[in-house]
Amino acid sequence: MDEAVQGGKAPKYGVMICGHGSRSKSAVTEFAVLAEKLAPMFPDWPVEYGYLEFATPVIKTGLDKLREQGVTHVLAVPGMLFAAGHAKNDIPSVLNTYASEHGITIQYGRELAVDLQMLQAAGDRISAALAEADAANGPVPRSETCLVVIGRGASDPDANSNISKIARMLWEGMGFGWAEVGYSGVTFPLVQPCLEHVTRLGFKRIVVFPYFLFSGILIDRIYGFTDEVADAHPDIEIIKAGYLNDHPKVIATFADRVREILNGSNNMNCAMCKYRAQVLGFENEVGLPQESHHHHVEGQGVSAPGSNVEDCDLCDHFCTGACRLDAGHSHDHSHD
Repeated sequence: MDEAVQGGKAPKYGVMICGHGSRSKSAVTEFAVLAEKLAPMFPDWPVEYGYLEFATPVIKTGLDKLREQGVTHVLAVPGMLFAAGHAKNDIPSVLNTYASEHGITIQYGRELAVDLQMLQAAGDRISAALAEADAANGPVPRSETCLVVIGRGASDPDANSNISKIARMLWEGMGFGWAEVGYSGVTFPLVQPCLEHVTRLGFKRIVVFPYFLFSGILIDRIYGFTDEVADAHPDIEIIKAGYLNDHPKVIATFADRVREILNGSNNMNCAMCKYRAQVLGFENEVGLPQESHHHHVEGQGVSAPGSNVEDCDLCDHFCTGACRLDAGHSHDHSHD
């Protein structure tokens, strides 16, 4: 972000955690808890948070709170696993606009990315699910178990490819017999066809792990399709691992991202970014302007349309994403 003149005075730092936002009350609550747990790691700096869309407080409100506490230099990080359009375009656009309007310095950190601590957190969630299944139903060798890692899915192929790397490292590191990758939306394969494919591979046990930070509509979708496939294949044990949430290693990685803004390497890996390089199939997106497309749903909160399955005529027990098959509305807002 652009540096602001601070009159020769030492800057007062503050930390801003920039979340995506969700229509799910539980997801919004979990993000707030994460921000609260991060605060003790920076006892000399105020820590605030805000959301890009749907939920409140919005990012601007969090920045306002930092300024009210005398902050002149904001260290902002995206509360996101990987760098796709929201981390690369939408959030920086909001931060740049705010810094320009209010004359403060905002430096922007990188996403959580593929990180050893994040892999350890993922491994813990998967191991806990396996241990519970072993206790309930008897042990199954990992060599006879297939791991399925489900990512969010994005319009950025570089971000999507990171899920494959996460899955591969968990596969080899934990000794599974096989691993597959699926996505909750936007790209392919989607959850249900991915799981149906895996049931034909001959494994006794399948463990489904959502590589997500928080709960929400998409977690409900992943678990809902998992239950449906499990019901259709009673001869296979299909278990659901927990998502990352506020695992201590996740909190530690967020803290690292804040510190490295001032003290370390703060570079996103842009080698395969579709906005900077001619990625196969995305050549026409090189050099697109950095701007936000989410003003129309900013701060709408859990009252936004589509927040509840009860209000949907297309879904019964969980959000299946069927509404996005509507060809008349090509921009997907059912993020969480």
